[in-house]
Amino acid sequence: MTLVRKWLILSIIVIFVFSFFPQNTTAAFGSVSARSAILIEQESGRVLFEKDAHTKRRIASITKIMTAILAVESGKLDDMVKVSQSAVGTEGSSLYLQPNEKIKLEDLVYGLMLRSGNDSAVAIAEHVGGSVEGFVFLMNQKATEIGMTNTEFANPHGLDDHENHYSTAYDMAILTQYAMENEKFREIFGTKIHRAPNPNEKWDRVWKNKNKLLTGLYSYSTGGKTGYTKRAKRTLVSTASKDGLDLIAVTINAPNDWNDHIHMFNNGFNAFNLTKVMEKGTIDNINDSFYKKHVFINRDFLYPLTNEEKEQVKIDIVLENPEKNGWDHKEDVPDIVGSLKINLENQPIGEMPVYFDNGSNENPEKSWWQSFKSIFNITLGVQNNG
Repeated sequence: MTLVRKWLILSIIVIFVFSFFPQNTTAAFGSVSARSAILIEQESGRVLFEKDAHTKRRIASITKIMTAILAVESGKLDDMVKVSQSAVGTEGSSLYLQPNEKIKLEDLVYGLMLRSGNDSAVAIAEHVGGSVEGFVFLMNQKATEIGMTNTEFANPHGLDDHENHYSTAYDMAILTQYAMENEKFREIFGTKIHRAPNPNEKWDRVWKNKNKLLTGLYSYSTGGKTGYTKRAKRTLVSTASKDGLDLIAVTINAPNDWNDHIHMFNNGFNAFNLTKVMEKGTIDNINDSFYKKHVFINRDFLYPLTNEEKEQVKIDIVLENPEKNGWDHKEDVPDIVGSLKINLENQPIGEMPVYFDNGSNENPEKSWWQSFKSIFNITLGVQNNG
């Protein structure tokens, strides 16, 4: 055998072996200018790319995402807010509110998100929280509630007036994921232009969104919030959607943030597909006579996967032992009889209850198995749970 032929065979073997290893999608994203960055998928929260995403940093006006969602959730958007002198006197970006003017809370939130009005942030805080201090308490309470473990808020706007005001790229991503579940927040977050009554003039106030991705730079953009202070530098949170895949990007201290976000979004859309891993309905391939055609899941399970990862999804179903539980009749069986666990590369990515069709719960009836099994390599483990 010639030396050239030996090297050729060796090369083929190496290519064959490495084809079994999953791609490093994080490495495929390349570099971004931000000191901290992250890209996650909205539905699952899966991290698709990250760079120093858990380091605490100053965050500037992306703080206002928390301010906005608290205002929306307050149920007071129709309230008329009397603007205080302290709100008007807030430094930095401004809506140029007038002392003692009355403005709808909803309009204040639009001004907060589109024009980043610091005066608006204080007016919102005073109305919703009773005081800025009271509102900051609510901000930190909400942060704890949704799992922002490396965040502390000290004001509603993000100005560098407190040392104990910081977050991380990851925490801001999960905050945005939480906020985007609210329909009104999504509407405000994705608004390009908003008009609000002007109490001192014949014409309306007109606010255009500062987020250039949304206003023309990126066609898949669905919303965002910009930020800048001298200490925090440029910060940006934005969202984008393509082919049913909804992504959230965060950058902190990013001199080239617009391009960072476009780069992360494009790589995310190219590498991942939102895949219906499980489809609601009857689980067909159950051989146990007691459970056959009587067990189901009540919702779809969606997860972002690369084409290579689709072959690495495995599913295990664990069901209770009917005889040991004394279930002689269909009516004796409880609603939930087991669990369905979804794993990717031996790591859990989801778990769902398995329901029994006992007549008291609703079966979506549609079966997922036949359409699903041809796409993925599935292991179905039916066990008797003693």
